[in-house]
Amino acid sequence: MSEVRINDVEQFDIVKCYQQFLKDDPDVSMSIAAIESLAELIKHSNATTLSEFMESLKDASQKLKSSVKNSISLSAGADLFMRFVTRTSHDVTNFEACKEHLMNSGKVLVQKAAAVREKIAELGVQFIKDDAVILIHSYSRVVMLLLQRAAAYKKRFKVYVTESRPSYLGIRATKLLREAGIPATVIYDSVVGYIIDKVDAVFVGAEGVVENGGLINAIGTYQLAIVAKAANKPFYAVIESYKFVRLFPLNQYDLPTHTSDLLAFPDLENRESIKEENMDSINPTVDYTPPDYITLLCTDLGVLTPSGVSDELIKLYL
Repeated sequence: MSEVRINDVEQFDIVKCYQQFLKDDPDVSMSIAAIESLAELIKHSNATTLSEFMESLKDASQKLKSSVKNSISLSAGADLFMRFVTRTSHDVTNFEACKEHLMNSGKVLVQKAAAVREKIAELGVQFIKDDAVILIHSYSRVVMLLLQRAAAYKKRFKVYVTESRPSYLGIRATKLLREAGIPATVIYDSVVGYIIDKVDAVFVGAEGVVENGGLINAIGTYQLAIVAKAANKPFYAVIESYKFVRLFPLNQYDLPTHTSDLLAFPDLENRESIKEENMDSINPTVDYTPPDYITLLCTDLGVLTPSGVSDELIKLYL
């Protein structure tokens, strides 16, 4: 867990702290950075009563969520830590001991994050067969680790990677795969249907897994899942359990990232030329993939069917 030094408690800024954690470690997820930031806040807390302490943490958690346009992954980590805080506060009678315990527990959660990905990679290798052609979407740290682990086990496979507009993170993923000695080709997002018959399996990460086992992930994941199901190809989600979120969207428009401005039709009298930056502002960056399109979820809790996610969430939050 990296150190963020704040000399004056009154000057502690949870958002700046969160941003610094992300900057210091490019491999840290938004979920873990949120947990780190809340644990850091505890260290600097001036609260003298438990109720004051809990209120300050709730306010900080909400401030974090409001600071980013897409808070799905961040919210998962913040909510998980807040649930842990609520549980602990009921069990510990000494206030200062409670704060110390929470700070230490936050550090443990952060330290376990890397081990979580390692465990998922080990579980997921079994789904990559020799001479397979794999399709992945955008860039996912845990998917990349899984593919690198499979290559280390001398499995031979090739990877198609969607470019993933507008982030173009698929280009980064392709570069890293090639550096690891894995044959990889970046494709336009619109080429998925064209190449799906050559594909043996699809692997995606996720920003969040919702209560019914569906996924919230980079835009384009849902249409990839639709194509995969139509072609009868297995669709695997590779995801850390700290990204399980207490949401139950029924469609795309139930996502917390959806606003009325997205995909809005312009005034016909508006003669402004079509520019990519204008398109970015009105297009969604994440979508929701219903559980019916997901074959299995490979997690640190084991390999789950989508219906098994709700059981695990109950265990996490009860």
